[in-house]
Amino acid sequence: MDNTIKQHIDKHLDRYLEELFTLLRIPSISSKEEHKGDMYKAAEQWKYLLKMAGCDSAKIYETDGNPVVFGEKIIDPALPTVLVYGHMDVMPVEPLNLWDSAPFEPVIQHGKIWGRGADDDKGQSFMHAKAFEYLAHSDQLKRNVKFILEGEEEIGSPNLPKFIDEHKELLAADIILVSDTSMLDAKTPSLTTGLRGLSYWQIEVTGPNVDLHSGLFGGAVANPINELCKIIAQLQDDKGRLTVPGFYDDVTETTQEERDLIAQIPFDEEAYKKAIDVKALKGEEGFSTLERTGTRPSFDVCGIWGGYMGEGAKTVLPSKAYAKLSTRLVAGQNNEKIAQMMVEHINSIAPEYIKVKVEPMHGGQAYECPLDLPEYQAAEKAYMDVFDKRPLPVKRGGSIPIIAAFEEKLGIKTILMGFGLEEDAIHSPNESFPIDMFKKGIETIIRFYGHLDE
Repeated sequence: MDNTIKQHIDKHLDRYLEELFTLLRIPSISSKEEHKGDMYKAAEQWKYLLKMAGCDSAKIYETDGNPVVFGEKIIDPALPTVLVYGHMDVMPVEPLNLWDSAPFEPVIQHGKIWGRGADDDKGQSFMHAKAFEYLAHSDQLKRNVKFILEGEEEIGSPNLPKFIDEHKELLAADIILVSDTSMLDAKTPSLTTGLRGLSYWQIEVTGPNVDLHSGLFGGAVANPINELCKIIAQLQDDKGRLTVPGFYDDVTETTQEERDLIAQIPFDEEAYKKAIDVKALKGEEGFSTLERTGTRPSFDVCGIWGGYMGEGAKTVLPSKAYAKLSTRLVAGQNNEKIAQMMVEHINSIAPEYIKVKVEPMHGGQAYECPLDLPEYQAAEKAYMDVFDKRPLPVKRGGSIPIIAAFEEKLGIKTILMGFGLEEDAIHSPNESFPIDMFKKGIETIIRFYGHLDE
């Protein structure tokens, strides 16, 4: 294969790293109000980088929170358009004493870039700017490219959905490209093809109007904690399936081809159990661990409380009990529909001698990328070019709600071309990103555009 791209990246690597370091030195922590000014510094730097890379225009847009940067190069409005999404905000860095170097003074050691945002997501987003720069400056760009960099991803993107609604024409594209996920390991490329959605509730169960003496009233009055536990126990059967009527009706079942590909993913179940110190795994019958965490819905009690929890004993029959519940959802399921289902079902099974209040709290849609999507196949070929292996499709158990929001509001699918590694320690002290992966990421993205135009 022609090594021109590799040679170009190596030739310009020092410049790339210095430009990236300029971004990494900005403490753009979105969760802390004192860094509001740094969010604008990051936005200004991204505006500069996009212009320098070859965008015809780049602009900072205000939102009700942190700014959004948008840039574009329109070769011909009739040509297809790629929209690149990334985020310029980072997580807090505490505890500082666990860092081996200053989090916002990036350094290179042991073949890695060390610093907050090196991977998530400044490093990975920056690769797209350099891939675009290569194509634009060498006159190889054959489609329009747009960039959107937001400043609130690490706090849930609260203002981006409204921005999308207000700028649908600006963001119009044929496919969205994102690098904010990871690979299985440095030698096992993978493409994220699914993200689970979420529905979350709080339950309040009330019995008597005040706490009662358990000796005087126990056995005559229903205990809210006891009754809450009974309700929760009824929500899941012995096979690990939820008992809520209609819960599985809209689930998009995984094809046998996808299950066969999931089975090829390297997974050491014994090491998995040892790492979390459990003797055995438990989940929905009929599915492997990776299928359970990536392709199937799940149910969890995230918290439960009530009564006396102080030191020593207090013989109390409590007035109230509470729990927080969540379900992870998969493609086909609507989080708002599921939220209402749960409310109605719990109310239907609650006995008349208690009062029950079920309050939906928040949620997000699942996302799934079809393997036969032409853009997915272009990405697959690009990974094969660079890593000499077919990337494995991986469905992740977590949620990135804005990806589903893009599809809902713009009607566009997203290709999740992540290059992070578990060892990069995103969100933790000593975040890093291998230089080799940084270079391979740029090359893979360049080759993705090439395969798109075949």
